[in-house]
Amino acid sequence: MSVTDSLLAFSLAALLLTLTPGLDTALILRTACAEGGRKAFQAAIGIDTGCFIWGALVALGLGALLAVSELAYTILKICGAGYLCWLGLQLLRRPRSSFSENDGNTSSQGNWFVKGMLGNVLNPKMGIFYVSFLPQFIPAGHSPLIWTFILVSIHVLIGTLWSVTLIMSTHFASGILKKSRVIRAMDRATGGLFLCFAARLAFSTR
Repeated sequence: MSVTDSLLAFSLAALLLTLTPGLDTALILRTACAEGGRKAFQAAIGIDTGCFIWGALVALGLGALLAVSELAYTILKICGAGYLCWLGLQLLRRPRSSFSENDGNTSSQGNWFVKGMLGNVLNPKMGIFYVSFLPQFIPAGHSPLIWTFILVSIHVLIGTLWSVTLIMSTHFASGILKKSRVIRAMDRATGGLFLCFAARLAFSTR
């Protein structure tokens, strides 16, 4: 596979992966609707940072440990599922009724960059995906270290563009999304979705 073929093939695969609805999409949409575009973008940058962390782990060979060690996979899986449960329960127990920073809902507080990053880093599926997926697109004779970061950068760029698209789409519907009943319903729906992701992650296998 030539360099051009590798880049084109990976870009297409990364695009399809990004467009597939998942936890990242749910987190960005909910944050954009209930917290605003700035915090949603912070979450998106956190998710991107998580991708680079996984890329670094894979490039250094640590990701391979996750692929072969049942114990390492299980520990990270439990941590990730527990974190998603915590986020989901916060949204279900105390859904917001407005965009006010002082409405007493602790689920809106905190650093959304960190939340986005942890949601990605604590998902062992990302590690397994990078370990099994990235090597297929590294041209023969090229540095695996350099090409890992090139491919991760492409994935991050596509993900960032998709995140911006999602954030902008919520801006046009801001009038409806600011209604208190819509905000509460959205928080509860996202909380339930996070719990579903947590359950799927907890019972997943490599």
